Order: sequence, then C-alpha cells, then structure tokens
Amino acid sequence: MTSPASDPELPCVHAFLSGFRRRQAARTVDFPGGFAVFDDAYALSRGNNHLLVDGPVDPQALPGLADEVQGSLPYRHVQVLGEEIAAACREPMQRAGYGHSTSLVMCHRGPVPAHGGAREVDPDVLREPATASWSRFAPQASPEYVRDMVERRAARRRGAELVRFLAAHSADGEVAAWVDLYMDPVAGIAQIEDLVTAEAHLGQGHAGAVLDTALHMAADAGCTTRFLTARPDDWPHRWYRRKGFEVVGSVSRFERA
Repeated sequence: MTSPASDPELPCVHAFLSGFRRRQAARTVDFPGGFAVFDDAYALSRGNNHLLVDGPVDPQALPGLADEVQGSLPYRHVQVLGEEIAAACREPMQRAGYGHSTSLVMCHRGPVPAHGGAREVDPDVLREPATASWSRFAPQASPEYVRDMVERRAARRRGAELVRFLAAHSADGEVAAWVDLYMDPVAGIAQIEDLVTAEAHLGQGHAGAVLDTALHMAADAGCTTRFLTARPDDWPHRWYRRKGFEVVGSVSRFERA
C-alpha cells in the first residue's frame, strides 16, 4: 500500500471526503480534530450520522467525545481519515468496546476508458432496484433501515458541486447497474460511490458500463483525481485493480452497538 506521505492525491481525497460530509449533513457539530454529522431524516443510516476525525485528535479522549456528541443515537460510529491517527486511536477505542474495520481508498491510475453507455437518471428511477438489492446485502434488515439506506441518496445532492446518478439498462429496459458520481471540477477531483448490479443482471458487463461511464464523465469534467472506496475483505477491490485503480490509503471505522 502506498503510504500517505508518498502519495500526492491522498490529501486531496481526504479534503473532498470531509467537505462532502459537511455539505451533505443536515447539521454538524465541531470538536477538536473533526466534526459530527447528523440527519434525522435518515436516522438509521450511519453514513449520515457519525463522527469524522479529519485532523489531530486526542486518542484517549475520543471514546468519551463520541459518547458526548452522539448521545442521542442508539450506536456509536466514528470514522478516521488519517492512517497514523487511526492507528493511535485503535487501542483506546477497542478498550471502550469498539470494533474496527477499514475501507481502502483507491485512485484511478489507468487510461480513461471510452464512454460505457450508461446514462444519467433521476434518483427516483433507482428506488425500486436499490430497495430490492438490500434483500441480498442485508436480508435481516428492517423495512425502516432499508428505507433510510435507499432514500438517503437525495441528501447526496448537497455533497458536491456536481452529483450524477448513472445507470446501465438491460436490453428490455430494466435498470441493471447503477453508481453515484460526485465531482468538484474546480478542485479536479471526483468520487465514484455505491456501485451496485441488480442480482438478475450479474455477470453481464453492466457494472463495467457504469464504471467506465463515470470515469469518462469525470475526466471530461476536468477531474484528474478519480477515486473510490472499497472493503479490503470483499472481492470488488480486486476487480477495481483490474480496472486501473490503485490503493493509496485507507479510512478507518470504529463502531459500537
């Protein structure tokens, strides 16, 4: 893995992630070393309700800080951008009962692909296939949880200057795969997020179509830094490598029920 000190794109990625979370949130609470985001409209979505550490923080104080700031939530969820800071926080957070996991930050270093043929859609078009996909990813999830995870896409429009929802369709017109694309052309950076293929259309090339379209659109918008995040224990990160992405860092998550 490329170290944060040696990869010039990672600070830009961190800044984009921080800015996106702030703009997407319904409200924020600042604390030394970061901020908390909240959105009561999607109360069950940890992606919309968490602490983000994006600067120097006291690792020993972080568990108590999370309790103080997230006191109204039935869980605790803390994300840490810097790998060195995350390493320092790991022991005190685990002593406080937190589990730890990471997501890889992967930047696109391959050639820009041709347009994949996917097209921009309204998020309403994705509601039905996205809802159906959660029965595969989280079969025990409550209807309320699935609702928040699907409907939170509306809040993402606030996160970046340009937000696009892209979909590839099957021959009979069904939504086969979809992805989010968030772009800041002035800063020259774009994030690709939430790439999903409908179960009935797996293995037919639709994921590649939406990914290629997103990369092509981002490059056309002047975004020379194009990145995504992926779980290290799941297969997609290997597919992303074959599509020209390289690991440049990671984001840590600390969670407690």
